[in-house]
Amino acid sequence: MRFTRFNATWLVLIACVVALAGCGERPPPLPRLDANAVVLAFGDSLTYGTGASTPESYPAVLEGLIGRKVVAAGVPGEVSELGLARLPEALEQTQPKLLILCHGGNDFLRKLPEMQAAANVRAMVKLARDKGVDVVLLGVPKLGLTAAPAGFYADIAREFRIPYDGDVLKTVLTDNELKSDWVHPNAKGYARIAGSLAELLKRAKAI
Repeated sequence: MRFTRFNATWLVLIACVVALAGCGERPPPLPRLDANAVVLAFGDSLTYGTGASTPESYPAVLEGLIGRKVVAAGVPGEVSELGLARLPEALEQTQPKLLILCHGGNDFLRKLPEMQAAANVRAMVKLARDKGVDVVLLGVPKLGLTAAPAGFYADIAREFRIPYDGDVLKTVLTDNELKSDWVHPNAKGYARIAGSLAELLKRAKAI
């Protein structure tokens, strides 16, 4: 896959993220992804890549970094209840070995009950695991000055013992140089997300 839009600065940025992330605590292990394995990136506008072109979205960049097919299944504006309803068909169509789940942000923006978002995200993780699909979870920041992810993401990751990244979206969405607007990354921000996920998969022994 060719990434003609990336300049040397962005590639250095990804390399720095990978080097720094490697110093963290080792995540729960994942089975190694075969060369022909499919990864399903599932979520809302953050997965769709709003704020950048399609080749600059995090799933497209991640595909190039890990050398496995990454299917982007992001629907802008989608709340977690609709994501849960959509996930079974997405899993059936793509038959992934790994699900990267990034959902719940629109629940926060619409001020829907946090317990509802937690229940839906947990149900999505359980649905994938029950079908034999491994899961990586991204924590989505809540509204507020700190932009910290809702606590339920880390709780779900511990419950299911799945790799979890609760830092990268917070980092991106609190840095104006990495954002296209107040809730979406730009191309550099999506590159940061892809780099962090690639390193997480490496530390989990998936690649």
